[in-house]
Amino acid sequence: MKKICLFIFLILTIFPLCAQTVYNTDIDYLQDEYWWGGVVAYGSKMPYIKPVKEFNLALDNGNNQVVPLFLSNKGRYAWSNYPFKFEAGERQIKIKSEFEKIKIVQAGKTLRDAYLAACRKHFSPSGILPDPLFFTMPQYNTWIELMYNQSQEDILKYAQSIVDNGFPKGVLMIDDNWQKYYGNFEFKPDKFPYPKAMVEKLHNMGFKIMLWVCPFVSADSPEYRELAEKAYFVKRKGTDVPAMIHWWNGQSACFDFTNPDAVDYYVSQLKKMQKDYGIDGFKFDAGDNAFYDSRYIDSYRKDAVSVDHTMAWAKIGLEFPFNEYRAGWRMGGEALVQRLGDKDYSWEAVQMLIPDMIAAGLLGYAYTCPDMIGGGQFTAFMGIDDDKFNQELIVRSAQVHALMPMMQFSVAPWRILNDRNLDIVNKAAHLHERMGEYIIECARESAKTGEPIVRHMEYAFPNEGFAECKDQFMLGDKYLVAPVVTFQNIRTVKLPKGKWRDDMGKEYKGGGKPISFDVALDRLLYFEKLL
Repeated sequence: MKKICLFIFLILTIFPLCAQTVYNTDIDYLQDEYWWGGVVAYGSKMPYIKPVKEFNLALDNGNNQVVPLFLSNKGRYAWSNYPFKFEAGERQIKIKSEFEKIKIVQAGKTLRDAYLAACRKHFSPSGILPDPLFFTMPQYNTWIELMYNQSQEDILKYAQSIVDNGFPKGVLMIDDNWQKYYGNFEFKPDKFPYPKAMVEKLHNMGFKIMLWVCPFVSADSPEYRELAEKAYFVKRKGTDVPAMIHWWNGQSACFDFTNPDAVDYYVSQLKKMQKDYGIDGFKFDAGDNAFYDSRYIDSYRKDAVSVDHTMAWAKIGLEFPFNEYRAGWRMGGEALVQRLGDKDYSWEAVQMLIPDMIAAGLLGYAYTCPDMIGGGQFTAFMGIDDDKFNQELIVRSAQVHALMPMMQFSVAPWRILNDRNLDIVNKAAHLHERMGEYIIECARESAKTGEPIVRHMEYAFPNEGFAECKDQFMLGDKYLVAPVVTFQNIRTVKLPKGKWRDDMGKEYKGGGKPISFDVALDRLLYFEKLL
């Protein structure tokens, strides 16, 4: 009996000390209140009016950026410096944190009030921009055309096709598999016999050049042995052995950028690439929080959690004005280019571009590119003959991009489009170029104030019935953009109060009933605010 009592005593006294404390925060909606936040990839689910299953900001990111922030159109917001789990119901958001009880802050009366208050306190803008070329000219990425078969010959052909087809010249990104292996920073000699000459030629053609890089190192390579000796990798839990991280290209060791020496080494390798080959910048892939599960790895910084590694990876990009990221944690307001995660080649994916871009802006990532035109998920393009592409989808996707902060091509429109549709896409690219001065003005303003460039209609025009609007947006405070995002050429637009002029010069008085438009394939519908 004494043994049983002792056992019960130990359970009641010791177990609570071992159990993980969970802090619960329930956000009950006010009347006519809507909430946004948490996950950029959940933009199409926002505002949260339908149930959303539990999402863990520590171990998932939806292939994109996550931010511990929620915002409401009634001027309220919730913020934490740490990752948490959340789920949404029809009238409530439940948050579970292992770190702190999260407070709900009443910052004003509108979505904009809530955003600006959170921005000023938790991710104030740095005042610095990525290179202006990102905003003023289209970008081109070799991924969909070349996939893992990157080569000097084919990259030069791709660039020459851009010029030959009259597209504006901007940033050209050379994607994965240019290097000998992961962790190595030398071009494959059989695929790139004269890499310095290649970069010089591309520069002379009018392009800036970026290279794809990642934080992984191939095992059993000279770099692996050198870096393991220096303890620059995350380690298998409870050991001094480098952890092998499972990622989309296999298993590799992974840099531990909570170690300042590892950061210095990596940055020095990138700067050497710039010096040796004239590279302008880098596309920083990976960094996803799921790769750094602290249940299985140990870090140089003993208290580091998964998202600390994501943030450490992102900070490296601040060394390079030409940068791009897909994964992110709490880096709003910094001079980093973000891109929406790879999307499918489908109408459903086209329809996600606007709400996801809106979500990126509301979470502090103003300098974001809406994926690649037509989709960045290469498997969706495999096995499709050139004459079987849905050309209208490519055209409408390009039009969505045209009046975003950035636009990025990957699949070659001159390969898959007929002459008429190629001309429409070309005009969309030149529209972006013509609007470049205005877009960069918006970006500079964002660098000062933190305001999104792509703005939710509710953000710009509170209490006018726009909370659930997902297919039109404001570009800065001057242009309302309403692209067609379905296979149909008819759509409705609700104009806010005031006076507006459309892309064809016709004027409208806003604040009334939604207006139906028959939008020909060669037209991108947008409106300039006059009063």
